[in-house]
Amino acid sequence: MKYGRHLLICLSVLIFGGCGTTVHESLKVQQTGKNQIGSDKTVVILPFADYSLADDNLERAYRRQLFVNENITDQFVKYGFHLPVQDDVFSYLVDQKIIKAQTYTTSKTASLEHELKGEWCPEIKSELKRYIDLNRRQYADNESGSTRGLTKQEIVKIGRYFSADYIVRGQINQYKTRQDPSWNPMKRGILTFMSGTTSRIIFGHAESDLYDELNTTTAAGIDAAIISGITDGELTHAIAWGAGGAYLGNLAQHSGKIPQAVVQMRIWVQDAYTGNVVWTNRVNVQVSPKSVFADQQYDVLFEGATEKGIATLIDDFAQVVYHVPPPVQPSNTRFRRP
Repeated sequence: MKYGRHLLICLSVLIFGGCGTTVHESLKVQQTGKNQIGSDKTVVILPFADYSLADDNLERAYRRQLFVNENITDQFVKYGFHLPVQDDVFSYLVDQKIIKAQTYTTSKTASLEHELKGEWCPEIKSELKRYIDLNRRQYADNESGSTRGLTKQEIVKIGRYFSADYIVRGQINQYKTRQDPSWNPMKRGILTFMSGTTSRIIFGHAESDLYDELNTTTAAGIDAAIISGITDGELTHAIAWGAGGAYLGNLAQHSGKIPQAVVQMRIWVQDAYTGNVVWTNRVNVQVSPKSVFADQQYDVLFEGATEKGIATLIDDFAQVVYHVPPPVQPSNTRFRRP
C-alpha cells in the first residue's frame, strides 16, 4: 500500500510538472560595443538575384529572399551600420521600375505534386514527375532574363535618395538539397555503415538504386555469414546468419540517409557616391546533421547554412575594407572556403 501511494505521488508530479510550454528564443544581433566600424555609415541592401531555381513556388522564393536579406541586415547591424527600413527600399525600387512586384499564385503543379504522394504504380508516378519537371522548365524559361543590371548612375541615385554610403547587392547561385556523402557511423547509423562499407569495397558504385540495393543486401549477408563462420564454424548457422544479415542489409539500404543543405552566394558592396565595387566575395556552405540524433529538418539546415555563409562574407568585408580582426571560430566548426 505504501509503495502504491509513492508511485501515485510520482505519477502526479510527472503529470502536473509537464504542464506549460517550452520556449526557445534567439536574439540574432548582440552588439558588444567593439568593432563598431559602421557607426557613422548607412548601407542599402538591394534584393538578391536568384539563379538557384530551387523551386517554382513564388512564395518559397520570396521567403528565401527574405531570410537572406534578414541575415545580411543582422550582420551589418552587428558592426554598427545604419540601414533604412527594407520595405521602404522595396517601395522605392518598385516606383523606379527597377524591380517588379508580383503576387503569390498557387503552384501550377500543386495537384500533380499531391497525386505524386499517392499510392500510384511507378509508371504513373514517373509520368506525373515528367509533367512537373516540364512545367518547372517552362517556368524557368519564362522567368529567365527577369533580373537586370544597374548602371553607376542608378547606384548613385539610390545612394543619394537614402543618404547611403554603401549599396549591397548579391546573387544566390545555389540553394538546394542533397545527400551528405559522409560515411561517419554517428551520422549514417552503425548497420548502414557496416553493410554500405562492405558493398562499396566489394562492388564499388552501382549503376542504379536497384543494383545498389542488391549489392548492399548481398554484402550484409556475406558479413553475417563470415561472422557466424568465425564464431562457431557451423554451416547451417552461417546460412541462417547470412539470410538474417541480408534482410537487415536490405532494411539498411533504405535508411541511413543524411540530408544536406547547400547554399552558395556572392555579395558585392559598392560605393554609393561613385558606384565602384569596393569589395566582393563568394561563399559555399554545406550543412548536415552532426549525428543521427540531431535535427534533420531541411529548414533548420538551410537556416544554419545561410546564417553561416552570410556571417562569413560580411566578416570578410570588415576584415578587407576596415582591417577588423577575424572572429574566433568555434573548435567544432568545419568550414571550407571555395
